Amino acid sequence: MTSTAPTRTTASIPDPAQAQPRILRVLVASQILSGAGLAAGVTVGALLAQDMLGSTSLAGLPSALFTAGSALAAVAVGRVSQARGRRPGLAAGYLTGAVGSAGVIIAAVLDNPVLLFIALFVYGAGTATNLQARYAGADIAAPGHRARAVSTVLVATTLGGVAGPNLAAPTGTFAEHLGIPNLAGPFILSGAAYALAALVLALWLRPDPLLLARSVAQAEEADAEADQAAADGGADTSEGRGGVVLGALVMVLTQLVMVAVMTMTPVHMHDHGHGTAASGLVIAIHIGAMYLPSPLTGWLVDHYGRMKIAAASGITLLTAGILAAAAPGDSVALLALALAQLGLGWNFGLVAGTAIITDTVPLATRAKTQGLVDVAIAIAGATGGMASGIMVAATGYPALALTGGILSLALLPAIAATAYRR
Repeated sequence: MTSTAPTRTTASIPDPAQAQPRILRVLVASQILSGAGLAAGVTVGALLAQDMLGSTSLAGLPSALFTAGSALAAVAVGRVSQARGRRPGLAAGYLTGAVGSAGVIIAAVLDNPVLLFIALFVYGAGTATNLQARYAGADIAAPGHRARAVSTVLVATTLGGVAGPNLAAPTGTFAEHLGIPNLAGPFILSGAAYALAALVLALWLRPDPLLLARSVAQAEEADAEADQAAADGGADTSEGRGGVVLGALVMVLTQLVMVAVMTMTPVHMHDHGHGTAASGLVIAIHIGAMYLPSPLTGWLVDHYGRMKIAAASGITLLTAGILAAAAPGDSVALLALALAQLGLGWNFGLVAGTAIITDTVPLATRAKTQGLVDVAIAIAGATGGMASGIMVAATGYPALALTGGILSLALLPAIAATAYRR
């Protein structure tokens, strides 16, 4: 009699192994769209503020605002996902980003800096949601394949992320035909892309990966398979807190350094006579390096371990900072190479840090904890964006890049200490 209980308990629950490919396909489609929305705004946000305010020292403010907005959105998306599942949480986040994009366009037409800053804050919800989607890819993945599942979602952002900056000039021209300032043009693309990403998730992210993971865990517990359920949850209470702290630190530092240097690169290039097309190309290469290596990074993390790839992140960011500081302002090639290394270092840190967090947080509190970790990441990005403009105005772009590279080395002792305790 007892042998038939598992069949009755789990019969109505979809098989995670069969559901995972469909879930990843839907997430990939939404990430392609959201990548375009994210990258287009990043490319011209600083230039738009500089043009409206007439000051380089505040050019980092847009990045600070939309990353601060992403902090609030990360909490909201995490809590909605915890309560109702990934689908409503992610769809609502992208829709909010679309509303922010529309606000930026209106602010540009009215030449209203206050409205611009409010809209950029709202626009930041798209950034938070783009990052939160990576967790959805790992919800029902096997423990030994979680980093690869995360990387599959991340790499999808590459297609939209590379296309977005390169469409800055054409969308600017299109905006002018509509009577909208040139620099606001990419936000037309952002708004449409975020809205479509929300629609894709709302319609097709079924079954919901987080809700499915919970159903499977509950069924296994009801069938007295508690050991397997604990393994699926990936929690180790003796190391959980240390894992969360380390994973968060890795992602926070990589985000801080990446945002600071990336934000001021278009401004640095503009000051040396480069146009929007050249800065768009450099940012496109940077975005590509942030996401394109993800499948390889996921394999490296699963195969060689989270700690080693996290350490590689710090070293890669250091080399990026040194190269960006040494590159002549008129050399698009060297700046592009530096920004590519910056993106790669960020990718190493994000994939490794995400895997550490997912491994150590219990399923019961996973989405909420992931949202709080992403708040810290967003705050780091906001800090980097705000400080970058002030530092460049005071000391110059090379000093900013070199400082960021040196700061990234703080990862190494933290990783070493955690590894020693284990």
